[in-house]
Amino acid sequence: MRSITFALAVLLALLAPAGFAQQPSETVEIDAHASTTPLPHFWEQMFGSGRANLSMRQDYREGLRAVKQITGFQYVRFHAILHDENGVYDEDAQGKPVYNFSYVDHIYDGLLANGVRPFVEISFMPKKLAARLDYQAFWYKPIASPPADYAKWDALITALAQHLVDRYGIDEVSQWYFEVWNEPNLDFWTGRPAQQTYFELYDHTARALKAVNPRIRVGGPATAQAAWVGDMIAHATQNHVPLDFVSTHVYGNDTSHDVFGDNRPIPPHQMVSAAVDKVHKQIEASARPHMPLLWSEFNATYMNESPITDSIYMGPWMADTIRQCDGKVDMMSYWTFSDVFEEQGPVKTPFYGGYGLITEDDIPKPAFNVFAMLHKLGDERIAEPEDDVLVTRRKDGTLVIAAWNLVEPEATGPDKTITLDLKGVAPNARVNIERSDAQHGDTLAAWDRMGKPRYPTVAQIAELKKASQPGPPEVRTLDSDHITLTIPQKGLALIEIQ
Repeated sequence: MRSITFALAVLLALLAPAGFAQQPSETVEIDAHASTTPLPHFWEQMFGSGRANLSMRQDYREGLRAVKQITGFQYVRFHAILHDENGVYDEDAQGKPVYNFSYVDHIYDGLLANGVRPFVEISFMPKKLAARLDYQAFWYKPIASPPADYAKWDALITALAQHLVDRYGIDEVSQWYFEVWNEPNLDFWTGRPAQQTYFELYDHTARALKAVNPRIRVGGPATAQAAWVGDMIAHATQNHVPLDFVSTHVYGNDTSHDVFGDNRPIPPHQMVSAAVDKVHKQIEASARPHMPLLWSEFNATYMNESPITDSIYMGPWMADTIRQCDGKVDMMSYWTFSDVFEEQGPVKTPFYGGYGLITEDDIPKPAFNVFAMLHKLGDERIAEPEDDVLVTRRKDGTLVIAAWNLVEPEATGPDKTITLDLKGVAPNARVNIERSDAQHGDTLAAWDRMGKPRYPTVAQIAELKKASQPGPPEVRTLDSDHITLTIPQKGLALIEIQ
């Protein structure tokens, strides 16, 4: 409930001195013994990353280990396992296929050695198998063409799947996911008509994988802008094509026109949840209403916008996205865990609006601390009436509450005071409060104060890593039935009550 009525708020505003901005406040009533719903940590089970070949770099693996330590990270997804730089496919002088899986082994061995499984995106087209040399615009020039010969494509997929089963065993590989292609509704696929030719690719790929072993999990359509999911389920059902899950993508700055086909007003911090809700309802209304939904890419923006992905804004944005998507999706893959990433070429400066939680120089961004904080949420959710809190409970009874003050990236706003009115909490309970805000781990601001060095020195990198530390939690002892705290603009607080 709000701590003041609307009428009283209006009266106070009228009585306030000119130029005085009243600090908003609210009270949230929390019953520690209230009924709950499950809160599986769907937002931290999978991350995206730079293309497959980059996973053999030391800094990639160091970043992977760092993110694994702070999250429930189980899967990683990347593009281009079949790209020619990995040497998977060639042909001899007679046009007979020649396979080489040595780099595939190095790539997947490195993931598994660090406790992370592959979410295998089957892409892109090897040059000698492509119908046309349709290069997509990424710096590493993936080929977006359909295969010239589907018999050769089927044989490649069969050989790849059989090799993985032989190397790792079906008990391991059956726990992976195999996703056919990436965003075929955009310029990553040049078959025409796009959907019809993608379905042809999907059918061949899914059947080839299942022919090796029916326990291999396969799905799609891996579209941008939450597209084609209903059509994908209908196609697979009508044509008896294997489909173990559906996948799609959306970003906070995707437009309503692209996602919904209209101009409904949706603010950027609600676009991901609106798209998830759309697809969730499509699945419920389909012939396969219990089909798992794996959201294999999402973030606040698909552009390189430093005031968003490098900033403290990601705290409230991420917490609010979790709040809204809960119960509608099985797994979501934040794009990406690291800025070891070269779709636009080698990284030119550390804070350029990259998607990762960590810069290429291994400097944690605010988003890194945000994921570390949100990992501590319980696995049971207590319903809350407000749209800026998430109330959870762990199995041991600890209450864990996320509270935030969402102000859009280029805007400014006042601090917000939140009072947690508690019921059923033991007297003298211990309270820990962690924060992500301008005073706690804001490495982008620290880099700005340095003068935005394009190539930070070793000493500057060390200074930025130190600035990334949010500091120890504030510790209180509960001496009444409420806790009051102030959250600055774009801030996130995590409150543990034990």
